[in-house]
Amino acid sequence: MSKRTDQLKSPATRASEKLLAVLKRPFAMLSDDQFFWIGFALICLATAFLVHNPFWDSRTVFTYQVGDIARESIISPADIYADDSESAERLRAQARESVRPIFRYESNRSETVIQSFVSAWELLQRTDNKQESRWTGPGGDEVGKTLSSRKFSKNELDAVQGALKETSTGYIYDDADKQYFQNEVAVFDKAKPNQQSTVSMPETTWTSLSAARDKLKSRIAAIKSLSPAEGDAFYTATAMAIEPSVSYDSVATESARQVAVQGITPSGVALKRGQKIVDQGNPITAEMLPKIAAVEKYGTNSRQWNRFVGVLLFVVGLYWAAWKFVQNRGILPRLALSARRTFALIGFVVVVQTGIAALMFRLAEYTAGQNIRAPFNDPTFWAFAIPFAAGSLMIALLADRPTALVTGILNALIVGLLAPRGLEFAFFAMLASSVAVYGIGRYRSRQTVTLAGAVVGAASVVLAIALIAFTQQPFILNTLLLAVACALASGILTAAVTSVLMPICENLFGILTDVKLLELSNADLPVLGQLALRAPGTNQHSHAVGQLAEEACRVVGGNALLARIGALYHDIGKTAAPEHYVENQSGKNPHDKLKAAQSAKIIISHVTYGTKMAREMGLPQRIIDFIPQHHGTRTLHYFLKKAQAEARPDEDVSENDFRYPGPKPQFKEAAIMMIADSCEAAARSLSEPSPENIRFIVTKIIDAILADDQLGECDLTLRELTQIRESMIKSLIAIYHSRVDYPGYVPPNSGQFKFPGEERDLAEKAVRYADPKDVPISPGGEIEDEAIERTIEPIRADAKSGGKG
Repeated sequence: MSKRTDQLKSPATRASEKLLAVLKRPFAMLSDDQFFWIGFALICLATAFLVHNPFWDSRTVFTYQVGDIARESIISPADIYADDSESAERLRAQARESVRPIFRYESNRSETVIQSFVSAWELLQRTDNKQESRWTGPGGDEVGKTLSSRKFSKNELDAVQGALKETSTGYIYDDADKQYFQNEVAVFDKAKPNQQSTVSMPETTWTSLSAARDKLKSRIAAIKSLSPAEGDAFYTATAMAIEPSVSYDSVATESARQVAVQGITPSGVALKRGQKIVDQGNPITAEMLPKIAAVEKYGTNSRQWNRFVGVLLFVVGLYWAAWKFVQNRGILPRLALSARRTFALIGFVVVVQTGIAALMFRLAEYTAGQNIRAPFNDPTFWAFAIPFAAGSLMIALLADRPTALVTGILNALIVGLLAPRGLEFAFFAMLASSVAVYGIGRYRSRQTVTLAGAVVGAASVVLAIALIAFTQQPFILNTLLLAVACALASGILTAAVTSVLMPICENLFGILTDVKLLELSNADLPVLGQLALRAPGTNQHSHAVGQLAEEACRVVGGNALLARIGALYHDIGKTAAPEHYVENQSGKNPHDKLKAAQSAKIIISHVTYGTKMAREMGLPQRIIDFIPQHHGTRTLHYFLKKAQAEARPDEDVSENDFRYPGPKPQFKEAAIMMIADSCEAAARSLSEPSPENIRFIVTKIIDAILADDQLGECDLTLRELTQIRESMIKSLIAIYHSRVDYPGYVPPNSGQFKFPGEERDLAEKAVRYADPKDVPISPGGEIEDEAIERTIEPIRADAKSGGKG
């Protein structure tokens, strides 16, 4: 049994059961009150941390530069005095950058280079011919051999010296020193250390060392009288002699920069509470930057905890007000949500909504910070995309509109604590939530959420334009397009968030939405399929009872869909022994051969078995409640009397053995189900279901149920009972209305038509009562057909016992 029913559970049901078991485990030893108030505290703390977390750097980062336009007015939140260290550091950096790089210039470098070459050449020429040539310049002996291989003319030597002088004269710098060039550099001549000249860069007269040597190589190569080997030898002998005449003096430059920053000290920034630093829309000046930085820095001091405590107290007050509303409102009649479960649902939805809003406000600020053009640099426009109405829409679909409206107001006030424009966004969120609450109908299909998202998106467009007008911003095409796009995105996100969270809330809090109920009405579900196959009469009876209960609920304002779906499952326990119930019997009555106590045990077991099967299948608790409550605590009166008649004088017959376990109906729909169940069975037992006969039995059944005090624990009034009675009579007359008689035609079920030899079988298949007074209605309103023996003609119940489950 348990294995079979466990297979009928959906994966979502099994997952939710495991999650609830894990969550309840740490709190198993707590009382209900302790569990509730611990949950209350956790919800308050979670919301407060989402609004303002003191462990995070939650300060507002303005990221302004001189000339930017202020996106919002900046006001000092308190008396602030701070050292303007950032401005001082910025001034120091500017001072360091203002110091020009210092270079040292050797004006006689060219003469030194030429003299070095001439000295080496003269030494080479004085070498004794008997000795090897000796070259003291760059290139070593190989160069010396080439240069001493022949006597070079004076013109050739003059050409080489001219090339060397030309390329070594002027400002030659090392290639590695180019990184220190700026727009201007300071140059000191080593021959005149007290004189400084300023050179603007790039300077065309300055030549890099590599370029000077390349120039020397090309000039020597241009001397046509020299062979390539001789040209290479002269280049090697002279190229290394060329050295930079200008060099970067890092020590002098750093010393000058240190002197420049020594006189800069941090200045103080003093702000008074409420002092306005800049108005929205005004340009940022250099004087404002240190003040804005002081306000930013203030957000990281110890008063973070002060703000958190204030937020927590506000949040506790808001949740307390919501709890008092829910507590005084009581149980939601449509869904049977207790006050505490309703508050838990509200708390869960508000915490999730607050988390989404906090995340998206940060995302809006980040997105605005990545843009420099208006209106894309304004986080207000990006914040229009936040799904403010998702929480109230979920409550409207899961509970009722007043509770959803309170949830929307609660969310809006918390948004006011989150948003940079608290008042404006609180109004925005509140109105968007109101549209979500009252802009949709009942939740009868998944498309309802999509429709609600479209309505919220359209309303958000209007609210966004209203907010732009309220803040006196100009109606520019880009501004309007961005606002409309983000507002429509809010509607889309509202539908998406609601669609994701709806099934979670349904399973977590055991809420029966109309969509969930409609899913349970699917005839292809295994349990309903088994009922139709194993107990077709009970299946037909369940549909008829559902029709009667649905119409009666509509009259008195009950949940008609809940009553109809509950009727489909109220007798599923009869699948264990379907032949023991009169509506499934096609032959003899099995109870004729059983003792009354055995028959009563079998009939009562369909309640206990059905309840057990429904729980193992994971049916919602509200549907399970119909199974025991539609019989209440009534007794099987006719079986009891039969048992007492058959008992020996010394045998004690206990009435409890013939009583249903209960409980009595606890809600309106279960009470209507009890009445409809008996009325349908009684009307089916009439041989002539005329309006007068139907009215008689319906009135008798309701009076019997009232006399047995079966309706004392539900919220039905006498006026509603009168309305239910009239609805039952009207519906039964419509089902069993008389048909037009056609001359010469006798219907097979009229009682006059009989196949030869089938008189007894026909009587055995149905029990009909000509007089409504003879219908076996127990003192508790039960119809006990099972205890009645079969006869051929319509029968009277005098001196006979019976039972109907």
